[in-house]
Amino acid sequence: MSHKVAFSFADGKTLFFDVRANELLLDAALRNGVKIPLDCREGVCGTCQGRCESGSYSQDYVDEETLSADDLAQRKILSCQTRVQSDASFYFDFDSSLCHAGGTTLVSAKVTDVQQVSETTAILHLDASSSAKRLDFLPGQYARLQVPDTQTWRSYSFANRPNDGNQLQFLIRLLPDGAMSNYIRERCEPGHTIEFEAPLGAFYLRQVERPLIMVAGGTGLSAFLGMLDELAERGGCGQPVQLYYGVTNVRDLCELERLAGYAERIADFRYEIVVMNPVPEWDGKTGLIPEHFDRSLLEAQPFDMYLCGPPPMVEAIKQWLAEQRIEGFRLYYEKFSDSNTSR
Repeated sequence: MSHKVAFSFADGKTLFFDVRANELLLDAALRNGVKIPLDCREGVCGTCQGRCESGSYSQDYVDEETLSADDLAQRKILSCQTRVQSDASFYFDFDSSLCHAGGTTLVSAKVTDVQQVSETTAILHLDASSSAKRLDFLPGQYARLQVPDTQTWRSYSFANRPNDGNQLQFLIRLLPDGAMSNYIRERCEPGHTIEFEAPLGAFYLRQVERPLIMVAGGTGLSAFLGMLDELAERGGCGQPVQLYYGVTNVRDLCELERLAGYAERIADFRYEIVVMNPVPEWDGKTGLIPEHFDRSLLEAQPFDMYLCGPPPMVEAIKQWLAEQRIEGFRLYYEKFSDSNTSR
């Protein structure tokens, strides 16, 4: 029996490989060409230190001066002493280049469909089944897509979970004059070939151990669609999940039926929609997302918050959390701008 493991690095690259039954994590990495920095191999020096983001594991020996009790509580590990007991993901706070590993794959895919899901948003469907193997990525990560017949690349979060058929979705904001936006509007047809590089990004769903709060700005929703696909496949995560989805205008709203579907499939999942510039016919929440946070709930127990959206939104929420002196949370975020992505 083997387990699939993901190694993510500070430069946003992720490597996937299999670990054999009872095999040390470090040995498995080296066997797969991932040369994690190491020295003593005896649980003392700490050179091969990482953190388990999801999955089960055990460690043979860890010197108490290398990893403290607090470190162990934060799921920090030594690769040379770790044996995985399930599929798992690990994060290392250094660049993948230190491991002499590329970490991404160049994939060719065929366009199968383009759906305009709002006045300003489209979903691009790609079929990458011609790839020799299943495309691995962590829900929340992104790919760099080459705009056909150009040398221009744009980055978009996967809007679905990995699957055996390599059927992929990307949520794309249609800018007034963007390279990918113009392609989608003017030339995109089923059968076109699009090349992309993946997986990329350190924004992905970690092991869920406490309540989740997800905050999506605009097409930042895309990353959360992948995460929610994963949670829906599991039927839930044993913790409450709250999504705040904010847009500038009502015409930007998309995938509302899909969100309603998640509410039926994921135990204890709720979502709120916030429109910054409402119109008379909009009777939902308005203004800025932090105005609708339930402070008493945030103070009641530790939580994990994931943010994905434009930099002003991310910074505003970070500032709000600081001003309100909210404590006991872990924050994961990804910013993007119109100039290089519509994630």
